[in-house]
Amino acid sequence: MAEAGAPLSRSPIHRALSRSNHLMGADRELVLLTGLATVILIFVVLTWFSVLLGIAIWIAVVGILRIMAKADPMMRQVYLRHIGYRPTYRPTSSPWRRY
Repeated sequence: MAEAGAPLSRSPIHRALSRSNHLMGADRELVLLTGLATVILIFVVLTWFSVLLGIAIWIAVVGILRIMAKADPMMRQVYLRHIGYRPTYRPTSSPWRRY
């Protein structure tokens, strides 16, 4: 047993183990997917307009993803779990309620 005046033991928690996996301040997979989609847009159409549109779309979407990651770093995983559980948990007050 620890005495009343004994100091508490401390265990270090390294930041690399507790932080979310982000790239450019947003979710890594979503940033890479957005970059891939804009690169495909640019190289399929091959006009100056598509280059400017692709860059504008990428900057806008990465900005939105950064806002999303700042609000909740795990928002993508939470949303995917919510979609997966939707058939299981009905939005009703009782399991015996008629639909």
